[in-house]
Amino acid sequence: MAILHSYPFCPQSRFARLVFAELGLEPDVVEEKPWIRRIPFLEINPAGQLPLFVDDNGLAVAGPLGLAEYLDETRGEDLRDRRFLPQALPQRVEVRRLLDWFLVKFHGEVSDYLATEKIYKRFMPIEMGGGPPDMGAIRAARTNVRYHLKYIGFLISKRNWLAGDQMTYADLAAAAHLSVVDYLGDVPWDEDETAKHWYARIKSRPSFRALLADRVPGMAPAGQYDDLDF
Repeated sequence: MAILHSYPFCPQSRFARLVFAELGLEPDVVEEKPWIRRIPFLEINPAGQLPLFVDDNGLAVAGPLGLAEYLDETRGEDLRDRRFLPQALPQRVEVRRLLDWFLVKFHGEVSDYLATEKIYKRFMPIEMGGGPPDMGAIRAARTNVRYHLKYIGFLISKRNWLAGDQMTYADLAAAAHLSVVDYLGDVPWDEDETAKHWYARIKSRPSFRALLADRVPGMAPAGQYDDLDF
């Protein structure tokens, strides 16, 4: 049986969960707390990054970018015109560019800060870096999310989806990362209606239901988090 190692509020793990849900695949899910660094997990994935997918053929695929490529190579052709990494070379280049934007840049400037400071540190022992959030990091992330939101709005003002005419990995990556920030109430949706309408489209898809059902123990989501008509 295929296994997905992930954590509910790891933005990169959420991308993997969205992709699997869109593909209609249901791997067994093992919750992996990013800060624990379990030895059996590190033996499979020395970098310790999430998500980690172990296919039913025994192959271990680490990280969101590697997983996106692997699933396209092994399942993409069956999707035909619904392929999340389109067949045409210019479109593939654009999807990969935007994957890097959201899985690397957005993660490094926004979602990793907020997930770590406002969620992970609540459950991490002091010796592992747990404790009160760093408000400087939170302020930086709140500032950074504004220009990312404007960039999404800019792209959608010229395209049907982020990378072109059809939904791709780019949309799923952006939505997965925004979903964590949205749970925390740190997306200024009133600053860009175009980006907001795009997110509402993604949020209303069946693949998003499991994410909207997630809850951080002791921390309720922002009011609009699971509201499809926000």
